[in-house]
Amino acid sequence: MSTTLVTNIGTLVTNDPAQGTGTGPLGLIPNAAVVMEGDRIAWVGEAAAAPAADTSYDARGRAAIPGFVDSHSHLVFAGDRTEEFNARMSGRAYSAGGIRTTVAATRAASDEALEANLTHYLREALRQGTTTFETKSGYGLTTHDEARALRIASAHTDEVTYLGAHIVSPDYADDPAAYVALVTGDMLDACAPHARWIDVFCEKGAFDGDQARAVLTAGKAKGLHPRVHANQLGHGPGVQLAAELDAASADHCTHLTDADVDALANSRTVATLLPGAEFSTRAAWPDARRLIDAGATVALSTDCNPGSSFTSSMPFCIALAVRDMGMTPDEALWSATAGGAAALRRTDVGRVAPGARADLALLDAPSHVHLAYRPGVPLVAEVWHRGVRTAGRPG
Repeated sequence: MSTTLVTNIGTLVTNDPAQGTGTGPLGLIPNAAVVMEGDRIAWVGEAAAAPAADTSYDARGRAAIPGFVDSHSHLVFAGDRTEEFNARMSGRAYSAGGIRTTVAATRAASDEALEANLTHYLREALRQGTTTFETKSGYGLTTHDEARALRIASAHTDEVTYLGAHIVSPDYADDPAAYVALVTGDMLDACAPHARWIDVFCEKGAFDGDQARAVLTAGKAKGLHPRVHANQLGHGPGVQLAAELDAASADHCTHLTDADVDALANSRTVATLLPGAEFSTRAAWPDARRLIDAGATVALSTDCNPGSSFTSSMPFCIALAVRDMGMTPDEALWSATAGGAAALRRTDVGRVAPGARADLALLDAPSHVHLAYRPGVPLVAEVWHRGVRTAGRPG
């Protein structure tokens, strides 16, 4: 396999404290270099000590970070909800019912149209430094449409989540129990071969605690690991259920009791915060500071979807988390990389260390702090994904 040396990195974030200088989790190395061999990191250290490689790239003193790990997205969809967003920004409150609009458009779309839409947003995210992503079904809500969404997604990522329990299908509006039986029965049988995870929207207007438990335990019996949309719109049982069932992640976590925070801090379940949703719905911000100070593991993700968080930008989410959720720039970057990896129970991404996957983003800035310091500026200049230089902004 050929080797590539990226050298003259001003500051490298490794997320490996053993490799870096100073304190903190980022493992910062000044005047750094990285050697990639095939799709893996082969060497990391000071540029002056870098080994020779087949090819080299001069970073010209810019900062480098691990590729972002976006552990929560909804990218298999069709249609547009511009009018809903415009109305909401004009004073209408957000509710879970808007999902039905996207369900109708997704059911009507061809496989080719759904895949074209998915790959469009994946390219958009890659240009902004995202090299690992999770995505869900949840806009089909029939056995056929949920299975095809997962089949399409699984051609592009291993991190595929079955979300038949996004809302009760409009076809079963008068019989939610029958829909839960479908989600945990025939639909699960058809979808499980295409997914790694199972998720449920445990929220008023979607699924209550008992229904969510039934969905997640059925998925576990089929070999799918739980994730939970929890405590976004109000207090509820979602976080406690996630911790009890060893879910990899409880996502949103906007409305938490002290018991909820303790449950997250004393479990392996990651609190995945989705600031794009609060931004786009003018909702209360999650209290990241409270979670971090309690000892919980926190991830940041885009929640990219056409209704409540139509952004694919992890840098934008970092800026929001620093400005409005009490996170430091270091904490926000860690949560958008290593935190996302933890939410996917991965150790091969979200860090720059020998043996890790060769995912690297080069910033047009001297420090990763600029991701929050210069919000809205396209700072990602180059991206290496699996050892291949693949994307970045022009220039």
